[in-house]
Amino acid sequence: MSTYTYIIYFAVIIAVFYFFMIRPESKRKKQAEQMRNSLAVGDDITTIGGIVGKIVHLSDDFVTFETGEDRVRMQVAKWAISSNTKSTTQQ
Repeated sequence: MSTYTYIIYFAVIIAVFYFFMIRPESKRKKQAEQMRNSLAVGDDITTIGGIVGKIVHLSDDFVTFETGEDRVRMQVAKWAISSNTKSTTQQ
């Protein structure tokens, strides 16, 4: 096999890695960042540690939320929010 064949195989392997590993991961990161930037007071959130609560205060880098009926307030960094469920109940 010639040198050009090895170069082509190497290029194909790099392309496969890009389209199946790197590109989807960057899309997930972009979606997570967009979700964190769209947080609003009253949204139900889940942290990466599995704690669930409702947002009561937002700042640039931190989120304060209440957990459960006992109204315990916790403050976490925004990057620690894993999911956001828009609150559907009106008060």
